[in-house]
Amino acid sequence: MKLKDIMTSSIETCEPSTPIQEIAGLMKSLEVGSIPVSVNGELIGIVSDRDIVTRCVAEGNIEGSARDVMSSNPISGQPDMSIEDAQRLMSQHQVRRLPVLENGNVIGIVSLGDLAVKDYDNKKAGDALTEISKS
Repeated sequence: MKLKDIMTSSIETCEPSTPIQEIAGLMKSLEVGSIPVSVNGELIGIVSDRDIVTRCVAEGNIEGSARDVMSSNPISGQPDMSIEDAQRLMSQHQVRRLPVLENGNVIGIVSLGDLAVKDYDNKKAGDALTEISKS
């Protein structure tokens, strides 16, 4: 099975200048935990709910934009990458979400939860979560 078989392809992205409060509202309305940051479709970062909490709220600041809190140069996968390779990559880099790129453009995202929900292999998804949660 490939990432293209389980990825969420209807995703929203934001620009580096998008206000943090707007990103948080987008996460809430879409019920997601991260928003990829792109310029002309090309992935440059990702903002997670954790980024907003640790880099804004904990500092007493909700002002600013995606560029102020995003994780730059995120680890990513390709549509034809195997689920096993994606799982290893996510474990190795301690990430719970993997943007999927084609020609540098964001075309989807896979979360650790997708591995379990898509009935891929709950044991492998559990193992990956254990590895990712160690840090």
